[in-house]
Amino acid sequence: MKILVADPIATKGVDFLKQHADVITKFKLQLDELKTIIKDCDAVIVRSQTKIPLEVIDCGKNLKVIGRAGVGIDNIDVDAATKKGITVVNAPTANTVSAAEHTMGLMLALARNIPLANSQLKSGLWQREKLTGVELRGKTLGILGVGNVGSEVAKRAQSFEMNIIAYDPFVSPSYASNIHVSLVPFNQLLAQSDFITLHLPVTPSTDNLIGPKELAKLKPSARIINCARGKLVDEKAVLKAIQEGKLAGAAFDVFRSEPLADSPLFQEDKIVVTPHLGASTVEAQAGAAIDVAEQVIAVLQGKPSKYTINAPHISPELMPFIRAALATGNLASQLMEGQVHSVHIKYSGEMTKYDCGPIKTAAISGFLQGGIEERINMVNANLIASQRGLKISEEKEETYSNYANLLTLQVTTDSGATTISSTIRDNTTHIVQINNFWIDIIPTGGYFLLCYHHDHPGLIGAIGNITGKANVNISAMHLSRLQLRGSALAILALDEALTEEQNQEVAALPEVYSAKTVKL
Repeated sequence: MKILVADPIATKGVDFLKQHADVITKFKLQLDELKTIIKDCDAVIVRSQTKIPLEVIDCGKNLKVIGRAGVGIDNIDVDAATKKGITVVNAPTANTVSAAEHTMGLMLALARNIPLANSQLKSGLWQREKLTGVELRGKTLGILGVGNVGSEVAKRAQSFEMNIIAYDPFVSPSYASNIHVSLVPFNQLLAQSDFITLHLPVTPSTDNLIGPKELAKLKPSARIINCARGKLVDEKAVLKAIQEGKLAGAAFDVFRSEPLADSPLFQEDKIVVTPHLGASTVEAQAGAAIDVAEQVIAVLQGKPSKYTINAPHISPELMPFIRAALATGNLASQLMEGQVHSVHIKYSGEMTKYDCGPIKTAAISGFLQGGIEERINMVNANLIASQRGLKISEEKEETYSNYANLLTLQVTTDSGATTISSTIRDNTTHIVQINNFWIDIIPTGGYFLLCYHHDHPGLIGAIGNITGKANVNISAMHLSRLQLRGSALAILALDEALTEEQNQEVAALPEVYSAKTVKL
């Protein structure tokens, strides 16, 4: 077997590969060179520098596995690899401890003014009186996201005798209890925390999660640490809040645009910055190299790998149900409120003739994919749900009077239950139930405004006035009601998303209970 290592990885990983295969180590390859070398290779391993696009994959006639010695896989065309039957693996947990320790390091640096003290003393200034800090002991740490890294941060913060609260709708209360963390609503975390650290993915709902409105809810003595994703925090708003005395400090290891060598953030003494060092430890790099090397060899030997990125082969007749399950789970996650307690999946009609395992996996994958830091797919969805303590139950019903097939997902939280049902018609997914309302909408990858309201004349026109002022076009409309002049649901398909302010404007209309824009 031949394995190409196209980016530098730790020696331990290369040594392991050499025990099983011929290893070619060539870095900074031009595209034509890479296409030529990969023709005879069974596997290729990269980090972030080398790209593996479709044209490279097409040249890999013997290629069976692509390994990424790290977390991100943006430089690999995963869809092209999947179509070719090529397994893609990565090392998502190798940097967990390093990222958690870096978070704690930045927290301490903020609390004790360490970077400023260092620079002042080295420039000849001894100004102890201006560098008084605060203890971590007894302070409240708010963790946004308690997945791999967030839970490790919690573990370390406990040794500092901090009070730890967290916001993460996608973990069970029992999981949080096991790691000695109290789950609280988002706004409560903002109001109570002395330190806030973020460990979430970037999604439409988390982009700029900490902006001006959220900063206004913090204590003036609060401090923010971001070692996760740059787009989670509005950097300009944080800088302004610090300059106005509304925030005590912030630390950034990640930025909205990278690499970043100059920024107004760098001029503020109360802001600590590092150049994306969360995973930059000898141990993390060695761990990533060994993790990916072991998986590559496992795949080449016909064995399962720990962190397969792309989904296994699914029979064509099952694919429509898989697509429906992904859409159903995704919509449920966008509409639910509160902390997840359990998920119940009901299969009805002709889909019960098949193995429903992949359908379940797809539903859970769709449900989790927008809310947690790990990359979710058909391979790891069940494992991650189990790790987070989610209770998942299933039920089969061989016939259903109204539909030839029906998939129903019910998510129960501390705020109530959210029920979504879908069916397949003409090989197309139709969402046919949202809670108590029967409807018929086709997921298009676009935006839908859901408006719960009391049925009365003129409401749709009022909503149209708001979307018109926002220059957002309505492409379709669906209405459902429980009874005449009773509870009703209006769903408007939009060409663009409404802002949160525009959603609130709709929600403020007379007889409207709530309004929310989702992507489906």
